[in-house]
Amino acid sequence: MNGLRVCSAAALALSLAACAPMIPKYQRPAAPVAAAYPGTVAAKEAAGSASDVEWKNYFGDERLKRLIDVALKNNRDLRVAVLNIEQARAQFQVRRADELPTIGAGAIGSRQPSGSGSIVSTYTAGLSVAAYELEFFGRVRSLSAAALAQYLGTEEARKNVQIALISAVANTYLSLLADGELLAVTRSTLLTREESLKLTRLKFDAGAASELDYRQAESLLEGARAALAQLTRQRAVDENALVLLLGESMPADLPPGLGIASQTLITELPVGLPSEVLTRRPDVRQAEQQLISANASIGAARAAFFPRITLTGSAGSASTQLSGLFKSGSAAWSFSPQLLLPIFDAGRNQANLDLANVNRDIAIAQYEKAIQTAFREVADSLAGHATLGEQVRAQEAQANAEAARFKLADLRYSNGVASYLDVLDAQRSLFAAQQAVVQARAQQAQNQVILYKVLGGGWTPP
Repeated sequence: MNGLRVCSAAALALSLAACAPMIPKYQRPAAPVAAAYPGTVAAKEAAGSASDVEWKNYFGDERLKRLIDVALKNNRDLRVAVLNIEQARAQFQVRRADELPTIGAGAIGSRQPSGSGSIVSTYTAGLSVAAYELEFFGRVRSLSAAALAQYLGTEEARKNVQIALISAVANTYLSLLADGELLAVTRSTLLTREESLKLTRLKFDAGAASELDYRQAESLLEGARAALAQLTRQRAVDENALVLLLGESMPADLPPGLGIASQTLITELPVGLPSEVLTRRPDVRQAEQQLISANASIGAARAAFFPRITLTGSAGSASTQLSGLFKSGSAAWSFSPQLLLPIFDAGRNQANLDLANVNRDIAIAQYEKAIQTAFREVADSLAGHATLGEQVRAQEAQANAEAARFKLADLRYSNGVASYLDVLDAQRSLFAAQQAVVQARAQQAQNQVILYKVLGGGWTPP
């Protein structure tokens, strides 16, 4: 009769669990963004994605490839991200272990006085199971599912760190190239202005030029020297930033590199639909795993309202004498099931359920924000991709025009047709135009790197 009651209770519990699933059914929230990127025609499915393009195939500069490879091996942020995966994996294994009984072996001895004044000794040894929770309502499984989603989220976080690292190394390297080219332009301009100042000084001493001409030439020279000092400092700062990303000193055996204008990057990356691209990005996938974890935690909070059944038992040998512990006839066992039904907890379980629901709503908002941020980043990069090529072409044409203007102004001044002010103005404009060309080329190359990053490229294994 007692066995029948136990079976009936177990059947009732199982039926209740089947009728009322604890974890809410997960549905991916709709992407709160437009169906197409601004300034593009109606989006269509792409044959591939940027995440399918390995970084070694995307970058053509062998020097840059070597730097990225060094960073992937030594960067501390990436190392922490990998260790976070190991940490989450261990936490998940702990939660999974809770789904199975823990069996231990032990020996216990006790001595205590009896009512008659004698000392009673008890010795036991054997195997035991302590407080194993039967999974009728899925509390432990819900916690395990939440831990699994956290673990998968750290995997996505590691991919995102790798993407960011590759992009940071590439853009810092391009900044260094730009610094070098700007320094070359500035040094060339400085030599020209030194020669110009010497000539103006000779003319001033001979009475063929005014002091105003001389002071203007002197001002331009000092401006070039200030620019040279500033660029030298900026190059040192950018090199320090690159060393930090590498995680070690700059390698001495780097292969030859390419100039900014010669960087061979894949210019046409598959874009596709925003709904496809954004869900491939590791940061968006990480946000979704956080949402899945929060959703699973609701199941654990719901299960806390239902009875919790635990089993504690042992099997082994028991004796009042230590010498007789393992003799024939000393076998002993114990079995202690326990059922705990919450009756009054001052609202603790309800508060935990409310907290779990709020955490799920926060995770939804964070997931949607991750999608919106990703959409904006892709849209910005596509806008740059569409216009920077024309900007570079126009800046190069302007620099050529300024170079021709400077030659004409210098020729006219030498023949006494134009004032020295025309020469100085042309010289100033030429320097600015040459700097603008270098900066536009660097911006165009860096935008290509950023587009590769925001489309989810760069996390494939090196």
